[in-house]
Amino acid sequence: MITRRELLTSAAAIAGAAALSRNATAQDTPAISAQPKSSPSPLQPSWMRAPHPEPGQPGKHYTPTVTLNGSTMPWKIVDGVKVFHMVCEEVRDHEFAPGLKAHCWGFNGQVHGPTIEFVEGDRVRIYVTNKLPAATSIHWHGIILPCGMDGVGGLSQKAIQPGETFKYEFTVWQHGTFMYHSHHDEMTQMALGMIGMIVVHPREPKEPRPDRDFVYALSEWKIAPGTMRPDPNEMVEFNVLTLNAKCYPGTAPLVAKTGDRVRIRIGNLSAMDHHSMHIHGHTFKVTATDGGDVPESARWPEVTIIVPVGSVRTIEFTADNPGDWPFHCHMSHHVMTQMGHGLPNLIGIDVEGYDKRVKKVVPGYMTMGQTGMGDMGDMGMKVPRNSLPMIGGVGPHDYITMGGMFTVLKVREQIENYDKDPGWFEKPPGSRATNASEDELKRDLGFVPA
Repeated sequence: MITRRELLTSAAAIAGAAALSRNATAQDTPAISAQPKSSPSPLQPSWMRAPHPEPGQPGKHYTPTVTLNGSTMPWKIVDGVKVFHMVCEEVRDHEFAPGLKAHCWGFNGQVHGPTIEFVEGDRVRIYVTNKLPAATSIHWHGIILPCGMDGVGGLSQKAIQPGETFKYEFTVWQHGTFMYHSHHDEMTQMALGMIGMIVVHPREPKEPRPDRDFVYALSEWKIAPGTMRPDPNEMVEFNVLTLNAKCYPGTAPLVAKTGDRVRIRIGNLSAMDHHSMHIHGHTFKVTATDGGDVPESARWPEVTIIVPVGSVRTIEFTADNPGDWPFHCHMSHHVMTQMGHGLPNLIGIDVEGYDKRVKKVVPGYMTMGQTGMGDMGDMGMKVPRNSLPMIGGVGPHDYITMGGMFTVLKVREQIENYDKDPGWFEKPPGSRATNASEDELKRDLGFVPA
């Protein structure tokens, strides 16, 4: 197996001899000889031994991924190098879900930034223009590259000042799922939305390509009800939990056809919390992390996977069970939104007499929460301006009492268009839980429960 030192030596050899200018570079280093110091290992695949591998192309070398509620960053080829342009800027009125917008920071006009797709062996050049009111830098989280391209402000490079454009350039020697994010005052800048995902497709894949390849960035925010600014100083009480910077019911569904091979790449750049991602109706296997592929012999079936802070987990399964299936974080407070945090505990309290007295002063007053929170979402509660109710949205049968980090996997026998929501699943007769009849209860239980 090739070592990291050998990888970096190969990357430096291909880097060429051009020194990067001080005003528009991510490092100040002398030119490096284009001639390798030693012969490449015979164990290296042919594309790695080639001095200039063909830039990877969609359709030919990979099937493009899908970033729901987001996009993929465009690129062009200049002299055999893939060129990208990333703009760090304020994003006014980013909508987390209908009813909640906030003033955030992001990339290329969106929160979170577009997914960047490479192919193993690509030479890439990324221009980063800073239109923020503060200095920044970009770290390529999990990518093995020369130190001066790592993007840590003050350590790897000078910070990118407002109005400056820096150039990052390196060869991608890995494949897998990675992330990018600000690495200058990252507590503030990541909390305001400056994160994104990176997908590197294998040059010579050893497994079949998936039919559906989804990318998710997990994040968490503190936005006080009635305000429009995320609080980057929060360390404990996050009240907006997001998938690709959206919370339910603002999250788009994952649409698949029965029999599709489905891959979901999950990166967690939340400030403090791990997320226990759970899927209904299917089992999956963890096939990769940001550290590399998991050998097939080491994979086992799961329905839930913890994605630690700063980590990536890639899962795969066959969509073989038609229906509408939740995909969500299983930490219960992560499927609530703003108005579900900081409430007093009223479970089991008899408030009938109290309500009567209060209604004399506040007509229409009603205490809620003494039997739980499931009825709060669909009661038409008034919430502060630019705020979300505690939970959920309208479903096909009742109000869905989950919000936040929640979406729906929609598996159908027939799919007209993967980009179109197929609507709610029509359950076949006899396949949906319903009220039990008296005859059924007497037949099977011998009595009718009171």
